[in-house]
Amino acid sequence: MLQMEDAVKLLQEQVKPVTETEELSLLEGVGRVLAEKAKAAMDQPPFPRSPLDGYAVRGEDTQGANEEFPVGLNVVGKVCAGEVFSGVVGEKEAVRIMTGAPIPQGADTVIRQEDSDRGERRVQIYRESRPYENYCRQGEDYQAGTELLKAGTVLKGSEIALAASLGLDRVKVYRRPEVAVISTGDELVNPGERLMPGKIYDSNRYYVTGRLMEKGISPVCSCHCGDEPEEMAERIRQLSPQVPFLITTGGVSVGEKDIIHEVIRILGARQLFWRVAVKPGAPTLAAVFQGTLMLCLSGNPFGAAANFELLARPVLERLTRDPGWTLKRQRVFLENDYQKPAGARRFLRGYVKGERARISAGNQASGALSALLGCNCLIEIGQDQPGARMGDEVWAYLL
Repeated sequence: MLQMEDAVKLLQEQVKPVTETEELSLLEGVGRVLAEKAKAAMDQPPFPRSPLDGYAVRGEDTQGANEEFPVGLNVVGKVCAGEVFSGVVGEKEAVRIMTGAPIPQGADTVIRQEDSDRGERRVQIYRESRPYENYCRQGEDYQAGTELLKAGTVLKGSEIALAASLGLDRVKVYRRPEVAVISTGDELVNPGERLMPGKIYDSNRYYVTGRLMEKGISPVCSCHCGDEPEEMAERIRQLSPQVPFLITTGGVSVGEKDIIHEVIRILGARQLFWRVAVKPGAPTLAAVFQGTLMLCLSGNPFGAAANFELLARPVLERLTRDPGWTLKRQRVFLENDYQKPAGARRFLRGYVKGERARISAGNQASGALSALLGCNCLIEIGQDQPGARMGDEVWAYLL
């Protein structure tokens, strides 16, 4: 039985980061991983510009100005954002200027309009301004040749805005890997179908598929197979040329209907491990078939959910190059007790805020799903711990 960290390492060794790229429009690139660096082709701003509405002047012409003894300047023009003043600001002259407009040649500061009488032909200045006091220099944000976005950057709103400021309308990003999800079990019924005696609705497939889709991965196949090993093996044969990673739920224990072991035999797949030293979901199996990594999770709803987070996410992090898949953990202090001895390394549903965490009051059984609602972490209770007490310091894995 493998420790979780050993299982993660073994799983990550079976996959390679995606290398295929595609070009997308800027907004299509949101959430994707940049495949090449982006350098500035020009200064930003590309000219000295005004940070406010007011008057572009020579700072030396405003010295000594105050409300009692204002300085009068001749207004020789006006310039708005998107325009250019073609003249030169000379001695005792001013140009009416709006925020974002290029500062005219000859001027070296801008007087706020609030510090003037807002004159149109002649303006009274009530406050002196030193040269370059209100002055956005050319290249103040970044200069031509600066590397602003590195390959491997996840493109969020701020990165997309920066790319737009560079004049880019398209970005080269890594393609998202193809993934497949299969749930197993004759007892499972698709939502919306009539529920006959002895049947239950298939929630595991929806959890795994939903978590993938939260990060923009739409599986090429999200389907259900019954407890027929040959049928399952054939489905995997069909999918393996398309996907580097396949996730199944159910059929991994030792019961008569736990078919995954027989499926592995039929395929001639190379088994990596069976059983991980965690609760819930210990009977997790992993194998490789024709280059496709198969991660076969427990059929118990929380067992499947917990081990998707603990084992599948590190694989997806490596495949996608997206650090957003990284399962972060932090030390926290418990706000409540958990009386049941761990017996094994146990992961419980919980809620973390700051440095404190609370174990969910709902049913923590591996077959229970509703206690996941409102949870934002898995709380680890060590193998040898006789439960947990309020105030104990433990690890929380952030979902």
